Amino acid sequence: MPEYTNPFRPGAGHQPPYLAGRQSERQQVVRLLEQDAVFENALITGLRGVGKTVLLDALKPSVTEQNWIWIGTDLKESASISEDNIATRLCTDLSIVTSTIAVSAVRKRSIGFSADETKEATTLTYERLKGIYDRTAGLPLDKLKAVIESAWAALSKTGAHGIVFAYDEAQNLTDHAAKERFPLSLLLDTFQSIQRKGLPVLLVLAGLPTLFPKLVQARTFSERMFRSVFLGRLSREESREAILKPIEDTDSVRLSDESVDTVIDLSRGYPYFIQFICREVYDAFIRRLDKGERASVPVADIERKLDTDFFAGRWAKTTDRQRDLLSVIAQLESRDEEFTVQEIVEKARELSIRGFSSSHTNQMLSALGSQGLVFKNRHGKYLFAEPLLAGYIRRQHTIET
Repeated sequence: MPEYTNPFRPGAGHQPPYLAGRQSERQQVVRLLEQDAVFENALITGLRGVGKTVLLDALKPSVTEQNWIWIGTDLKESASISEDNIATRLCTDLSIVTSTIAVSAVRKRSIGFSADETKEATTLTYERLKGIYDRTAGLPLDKLKAVIESAWAALSKTGAHGIVFAYDEAQNLTDHAAKERFPLSLLLDTFQSIQRKGLPVLLVLAGLPTLFPKLVQARTFSERMFRSVFLGRLSREESREAILKPIEDTDSVRLSDESVDTVIDLSRGYPYFIQFICREVYDAFIRRLDKGERASVPVADIERKLDTDFFAGRWAKTTDRQRDLLSVIAQLESRDEEFTVQEIVEKARELSIRGFSSSHTNQMLSALGSQGLVFKNRHGKYLFAEPLLAGYIRRQHTIET
């Protein structure tokens, strides 16, 4: 049998072979470029594996087509250490697009008997942008505003309509009140201030559901500053496209409607898991067809690999009591969406499990949040941090009543 290349790519942040769905989400962000004066920014949130990074990558061409400049990268924890660190991040990112723009020319006289003079262009390199930050009098807010205003003064002469600052993994940003360091507040204050002055700069932040509460805690005006775009699961039709489009022009693998439905049910419409499962299915089909065997989706093998690769490590760090609580949550009808403390308490009572009062459940959820198993994304609302985690828990744990 000839060699075939598996088209599915389940790597974190990797572009899928076909981007299914997300047209509405893309349009919501791109429409923000039409504002006469920017007052609304974009906040893209969702669980791991829903395609936040992929959506950002897909937005860039749409933004640049409208003659806006795209600046973006991942925000690491190091950017959140202090105000100077977040300023360094922005200076670095701006310098990538400003370092080729001449802002002035310096006359240089040649050394020796000749009196020849030459003009050397001065560009906004990182060193010059950081110099503006360091020399500007006032607070970090004044300094960072001066940097962005200077950069836009140069970039606007190129005919650009504006600048989009797009940052992924933005949940890593946080203030440190105990140390009197407020990098997140500085970022929000800076963009609110320069947008009030009419500068066409748009902030796009992408991150986990914990991001929005952090923004509001830092600055209450964040609720009005951002348009929230929440990425959830794909619909069944979108999931079907994500599965079938990458293989429709190949002669290697054909999936029956039953196989496609099985993949959709296993992945529950989460883009990363569609890629992961389809890669496993593709390889399994090729192996079986090569042997002349009938091919079908190896559900048990895929679930076993999912359990081992994604969930077992974190589950191993939980206590027996925490496992009981997680198992109660996994029995909720809302287990794959948001759930409340009250729903957990009522389900525990229904299952005749004692010891889960509201206060005790709150304490345990806080501990599970620190362990990366649940998120609190709105007041009184929680959700599992990992897609498909509820299914893993239901397969693993039997509650002792």
